[in-house]
Amino acid sequence: MGGRTGIDSQPFFRVFNPVSQGQKFDADGAYVRKYVPEIAKLPTPYLHAPWLAPPAVLRLAGVTLGDTYPEPLVDLAFGRQRALDIYKRTVRRDAGAQAA
Repeated sequence: MGGRTGIDSQPFFRVFNPVSQGQKFDADGAYVRKYVPEIAKLPTPYLHAPWLAPPAVLRLAGVTLGDTYPEPLVDLAFGRQRALDIYKRTVRRDAGAQAA
C-alpha cells in the first residue's frame, strides 16, 4: 500500500496492482492497520482486498462493505487490460508519428 501505482516507463506493459503491491510490501498488514483502521480487524489474508472476504469474516471484523468501508471502484483486471489497450494504441501512434 505504501508503494506507488501506475505505469513504469519501461516496459510499458507493467501496470502496478495496489492489492499485490500491498501483499508484497506490507505482507503483515502493519501499514494498512495503522492508516485504515476501518479494516484493521480483518484477518491478514483479506486485509488488502476486503471485498474478497466471506460475509462472516467481514461481520466479525465489523466491516460492512459500502458502509464502513467502500466497495471497490474499479475491477483491477478490467482496469489493467483497459490501460494496456490504451498504452498499446499510444505507442503505435507515437511510433508512427516519429517515423513520419
